[in-house]
Amino acid sequence: MAARSDVVPAPDAFRRAVQELMTAPWRPELVVEEMPAPTRISPFAAAVTAEVVVGGEEVGSGRLVLLHDPAGNAAWEGTFRCVTFARADVDPEMVTDPLLARVGWSWLLEALAAHGAEYGAPSGTVTSVASESFGGMAEEAPRAEIEVRASWTPQLDDGSGLGAHLAAWAELLCTTAGLPPLPAGVVPMPSRRNPPSRSPRRR
Repeated sequence: MAARSDVVPAPDAFRRAVQELMTAPWRPELVVEEMPAPTRISPFAAAVTAEVVVGGEEVGSGRLVLLHDPAGNAAWEGTFRCVTFARADVDPEMVTDPLLARVGWSWLLEALAAHGAEYGAPSGTVTSVASESFGGMAEEAPRAEIEVRASWTPQLDDGSGLGAHLAAWAELLCTTAGLPPLPAGVVPMPSRRNPPSRSPRRR
């Protein structure tokens, strides 16, 4: 949890939201850890980072920052803001699809809708990049990557109700990494923090 001044105590609404963030259940493929939050964007902030791990290999990653300004923010149209990115390798042929960016953006909106997360003022970008190696690196396989950067204003009740947004964020990460949604009735696992070993990044 971060604040611009250590003298100013965090508001109760922010503390409630952070409590939900730090105790949220996650899909078994997600390794989620608290990380230092930015201190210059808003008076109060908390952040987590995530890796999508399948078969011991990282297939995606992301970050979620929860911002809070008790005085409100005109650009946010509220007092809270979720800021995230989700990144994963994709098939190089996907990068040539002109609809990929729109599809990537729809992953966020559909995840928020699927989990009943009420929100406002969504914004973001979807970037896809392909790379191919030559010369002394010609043996390396072509790579392609998609990255979704987004922010939205969660409609919370005095800091409560962040859980639906966290579930939507988790679904965004997994969808970006190519994983299907959890089947109906499957309960996410408790948060896994400080795992015994970190899986190597996908090469």
